[in-house]
Amino acid sequence: MVLEKVKTILCEQFGVDEDSITPETALADDLGADSLDVVDLLMSIEDEFEVEVPDEDVENIKTVGALVEYIESKSNT
Repeated sequence: MVLEKVKTILCEQFGVDEDSITPETALADDLGADSLDVVDLLMSIEDEFEVEVPDEDVENIKTVGALVEYIESKSNT
């Protein structure tokens, strides 16, 4: 369920096909996310899942799978 919501957010923000997003998809390399894109993405994630992502955690989130794991570990969704 978290993965599906994350995929939807990524599709909206990056204009990519949902089927092209897997847990192995790299945010920077595969989606072309720069630092501003990541900030926008994390704001959407924080709103959707009601979690806060501290700056020191952001640098460890490189893939969609890592993002999903992070959300699952921090939320009650």
